[in-house]
Amino acid sequence: MSYERILVGTDGSATAARAVARAVQIAASTGASLTILTAGPAERGQAVVEAAREAHADAGVPIDVLVVDDDPVRALVDTAREGGYDLLVVGNKGMTGLTRFLHLGSVPNKLSHHLPCNLLIVKTT
Repeated sequence: MSYERILVGTDGSATAARAVARAVQIAASTGASLTILTAGPAERGQAVVEAAREAHADAGVPIDVLVVDDDPVRALVDTAREGGYDLLVVGNKGMTGLTRFLHLGSVPNKLSHHLPCNLLIVKTT
């Protein structure tokens, strides 16, 4: 399958970085552009997405970043729909406690029922 626009969610954790790395690999192999998204306050979120972009600056993939101050599921679904993305990549586990972003179960389950595009859940743990 060929992709043109890929969206990946991150919370800045080491496990989420694995999902970002996989999204970069897919984008590189298909010639797709990539958007790295985090949900939360702009002050923290901008640092998260910029660090993820910087980590893959030499991958030869066009990478945009986006911070959405909203619920993670809503942010990912709305962005995927409005942006015309072909694929959403998320990790199966994120941070624990109050900063949890993605955990296998509720978030991927909700995403799978509402997304207008394909979903790849990367085993990160």
